[in-house]
Amino acid sequence: MALKKVKGNIERMFDKNLTDLVRGIRNNKENEAKYISQCMEDIKQELRQDNLSVKSNAIAKLTYLQMLGYDISWAGFNIIEVMSSSKFTLKRIGYLAASQSFHCDSELLMLTTNMIRKELNSQNQYEAGLALTSLSCYISMDLARDLSNDILTLLSSTKPYIRKKAVLMMYKVFLKYPEALRPAFPKLKEKLEDPDPGVQSAAVNVVCELARKNPKNYLSLAPVFFKLMTTSTNNWMLIKIIKLFGALTPLEPRLGKKLIEPLTNLIHSTSAMSLLYECINTVIAVLISISSGMPNHAASIQLCVQKLRILIEDSDQNLKYLGLLAMSKILKTHPKSVQAHKDLILQCLEDKDESIRLRALDLLYGMVSKKNLMEIVKKLMVHMDKAEGTIYRDELLSKIILICSQNNYQFITNFEWYITVLVELAQMEFGSKQGHVIGAQLMDVCIRVQAIRPFAVSEMAQLLEVYSSTSQFTIMQEVLYAAAWLCGEFAGELKGPERTLRAMLKYKSLPQHIESVFVHNVLKLFGHVMQRHELAGRYDDVLELCDDIAAKLQESVKSGELEVQERSSTSLVIVKIVREEIARAKQSNTEKIMDCDDPLEKTVDPEGTVAANLLSLFGGELNPVAPKAQKKVPLPDGLDLDVWINEPPQDSDSESENEVTDNLFVKSDRLDYGRSERYQPEPTEEELRRSREARKYEQQNNPHYLKGSEGEKVAIGDSVDNIPVAEIDLNVPLKVVGQKRSDKYLNMNASRKKTKKKNKKKKHKSESSSDENVNEGPVVEVKRDLELPEGATLSDSDSSHGHVDDPHRALNIDLELPPVYEVPPKSADAKGGEKKAKKSKKKSFQRSSSQ
Repeated sequence: MALKKVKGNIERMFDKNLTDLVRGIRNNKENEAKYISQCMEDIKQELRQDNLSVKSNAIAKLTYLQMLGYDISWAGFNIIEVMSSSKFTLKRIGYLAASQSFHCDSELLMLTTNMIRKELNSQNQYEAGLALTSLSCYISMDLARDLSNDILTLLSSTKPYIRKKAVLMMYKVFLKYPEALRPAFPKLKEKLEDPDPGVQSAAVNVVCELARKNPKNYLSLAPVFFKLMTTSTNNWMLIKIIKLFGALTPLEPRLGKKLIEPLTNLIHSTSAMSLLYECINTVIAVLISISSGMPNHAASIQLCVQKLRILIEDSDQNLKYLGLLAMSKILKTHPKSVQAHKDLILQCLEDKDESIRLRALDLLYGMVSKKNLMEIVKKLMVHMDKAEGTIYRDELLSKIILICSQNNYQFITNFEWYITVLVELAQMEFGSKQGHVIGAQLMDVCIRVQAIRPFAVSEMAQLLEVYSSTSQFTIMQEVLYAAAWLCGEFAGELKGPERTLRAMLKYKSLPQHIESVFVHNVLKLFGHVMQRHELAGRYDDVLELCDDIAAKLQESVKSGELEVQERSSTSLVIVKIVREEIARAKQSNTEKIMDCDDPLEKTVDPEGTVAANLLSLFGGELNPVAPKAQKKVPLPDGLDLDVWINEPPQDSDSESENEVTDNLFVKSDRLDYGRSERYQPEPTEEELRRSREARKYEQQNNPHYLKGSEGEKVAIGDSVDNIPVAEIDLNVPLKVVGQKRSDKYLNMNASRKKTKKKNKKKKHKSESSSDENVNEGPVVEVKRDLELPEGATLSDSDSSHGHVDDPHRALNIDLELPPVYEVPPKSADAKGGEKKAKKSKKKSFQRSSSQ
């Protein structure tokens, strides 16, 4: 036996420990996978030995490999074996490995219940603390139910180290086993006044986490927390308590009145910025609360705003961000207090940190009024020209549109200015997503505001004409979608519809979804143009238009997009029918002229024309649709949206059988980090060379491709004077396309304000005048009625009441009520047994009475 022990000690001298493993991985960077697979084999050999020291060394190495991403779930039994060691040094390695590799769904956890219970009842406080720390990483519902009483007993331990860890562990128990909250709550409440500050902080942390989702159940603890807030000097605990009061204040009206004074004192006295921020947040929550009953709180609001200005002006970016975040909360209820600091918010737009700039944009959204809308949008557009970064520029554009369109364009007094701003934004360089946003906004404004349609349609027609005449004009193609739709839908507002129609027929290289809209709205415009010509008797002009449209539609019919094909073929058939009708009408009109003696007295009925029949296809007024109208459409009886219309074809499993997957990481069905993308192999050098030669050959044989020649290249040493200079006739006025015109409306607004000031009487008026008295122009009617399916209303609730798997839903327990114990229903066997017992009692009673 002694020889065997000596032999084992000698073998351990040559075993690789964790340090050797780390050193070996660093030295084998080129063959790391091969080296680790060799180490895995050595570890498996070590785990087969009987010596627990050898096994613990192997488990330590496996723990390190697990951190590198390798699966060690196969060593679960060995980990439990090391956890049961009597030596603390070995036990610690086992519990560390368990905390990293075990999870709440592990099947091996049922083997650890009695072992962990034994550790919890150990006299060594560090063994109990080790078990509690490890258990928090993988506790399951069964473990929480079986060990809740043992952990609850540790709350009364004489050792603060154990009480602190037990208090924190109870929160994990509550999440898995909510039934333990009610019996544990009295002891948890006692720990709020524990003499040890560590235990007290742990109890505050647990209660604050429980009250974060269900604050109304912890209103009874408000006096205890108020005492702690006024007596404690621990900033971390004060932050937790003040955050809890911020959640409790809306539920208890009287609590807000008591909190204002101590919070204000903390704001004046504390030098800790984190505590200052939480105090301001809670004061804001108190003042926002409608039931707080504090009519005179302007001083508290001004104090918070002044302190937040100090945070925003600080050089620390974190404090600046938090200051802007808290300022946005004040803005919701007291906008005038924040509007006084508009200059500071605009300065934040020049900050280097993009998150600061985005927060400043959110504040500007709430600071807008009828007076300053044009000024703020102008500054944002100037800032957009200098801004860098696609994401931030996109956010700037989105904020400009949100600022102007909020509350159904409440703050816009001049819609011509807004249409001009949208056109200027469309000429900037953005992605297709932002072009879609601008196009949707143009369409929404024209649908809602009828008075702006003539101006908007003329702007859209100009965009289409300039786009078709020059290739150097830059505009978002998604805006052309809206331009074509508006010119077709409101063609009656166009001054020159035929010119616009000719411009739309010159479309080229458009995305297919935009081309389909062009095709459809060409037909609408054609109906309006044809009506004018037909009423005037100009049938030849109509026939010419029919031929031009048919020629263009013949090209679109060959498109590869199904939508373009369908619309083009339908429109082409309609145009051919219209041409036949116009040719027949022309012939009959000629015969009437030849037969009638006085043809000039003959009038054409507008309702009986071919154009009227064509325009009847597009009759009816469009109204704005509610955002969730599609969601509110009732399902017809018998319709199941989850059933396949056509069964999908089954894929062959031959490819999946040949796939070889090496799972280095722990398999878990609960984790899903995103969808896997389709694999696209990279082309080889030979394929790249072939594609390059094919492109060169196509360019050489393409007559439309501009090829350079060697003789045209200018040598480096040539003189600049030899370059020919073309003279420009300066007498011809230059028309700069895309010149900003929104400044004109801003200047008109400023001059109007100056004239108003001159005409005012010499009276001092406060700056807090409401925006309702501002009348910057004529009142424009904006449609606010939204179309909804029959029987649906906007008041229908669409919000969800929390996720089904949210553990905090089960913790929503009223702790003031006594526990209710359900009596299980009696089974048939039990009822039969009771009847037999009653009969036997009755018989025994009869015997005793007879005796």
